[in-house]
Amino acid sequence: MATLRIGFIGAGNMAQAFAKGLIAAGVTKPQGIVVSSPKVDQHLLDQMAAIGCGTTYNNREAASFSDVVVMAVKPAVIPRVLHDLQPCVTPARPLVTSVALGVTLATMEANLPPESRVIRIMPNTPALVQLGASVFCRGAHATDEDVQTTRRLLSAVGEVDEVPEGFLDAVTGLSGAGPAYVYLAIEALADGGVRMGLPRPLSLKLAAQTVMGAAKMVLETGKHPGQLKDEVCSPGGCTIQGVAALERNGLRAAFISAVHDATVKSIETSGK
Repeated sequence: MATLRIGFIGAGNMAQAFAKGLIAAGVTKPQGIVVSSPKVDQHLLDQMAAIGCGTTYNNREAASFSDVVVMAVKPAVIPRVLHDLQPCVTPARPLVTSVALGVTLATMEANLPPESRVIRIMPNTPALVQLGASVFCRGAHATDEDVQTTRRLLSAVGEVDEVPEGFLDAVTGLSGAGPAYVYLAIEALADGGVRMGLPRPLSLKLAAQTVMGAAKMVLETGKHPGQLKDEVCSPGGCTIQGVAALERNGLRAAFISAVHDATVKSIETSGK
C-alpha cells in the first residue's frame, strides 16, 4: 500500500505522539510528514525535525504537501486556520481530519470549501507506543476510501472504532483524558509500595506492569472486570482487604466523576 503523506497543523503533545506512533508502525516515513506551527512554538518544531519530519511556519505548505491533514491546534483557532487553508483544499485532496476538542464536523465543513472531505478523530497519547484507543466519525462528504485510510492510520497505533459524532464528548472524557487518570493510579500504587518499604524504581515498575497486565486480561479473556476481580479475591485474604479500602475511599466514584466532568468540559467547549 502506498506511503501516505501526512501534514500536521500544530506540533503539540497529541501531534507528536500520533506522528511518532505512525512512523514506528511503518505507516509513513519521517520524510512523509510535514508539521506546521507558529514561530513561537519553534521548540516543538525542533522536536519534530529531530525525528526527521519536515517543518514549516506555513499551514498551507503543510496542507498542499499532504494526502491527509491532521488539525492538532487549540479548538478556538480551528475556524481561522481552516479558513486559511481553503485555497489548498478541494473535494479531491486532502482529507482533513481533526483531533481538536469539541470542534464539530459541521464547524469543519462550514470553514472549508463545499464538499470538502472531513473526519473527526480522537486518538490518545498511548498511540506513541502503538497502544492507542481511538475513535472517529465521518463528515457528509467523506468516502469509504477515506474511512479505510483513517482506519489504517489509527489501527497502526492501537485500537480503533467508528462511532456516531454524539459519542465524541464522552470518548474525550474516557479514553482521551483517561491516560492521565491511569498515570495517577500508577503513581499512587507505586507510592503505596514505597510506603511499605519497596525501592521507588521497583515499586513503579511493578505498578505499571500490573496495570498493563490487568488491562490485557480484560481485553483478551473477554471476562467482565468484576469477575476478574473476584477471581483474585480469596475469602478473608489480603486482596479483598485492599479492595475494601478502595471502596471505602471512593475510588470507583472518583473515576466515574472524572469521566463525567471531563465530558461536560468537552460539551462546553463545543458550545452545545
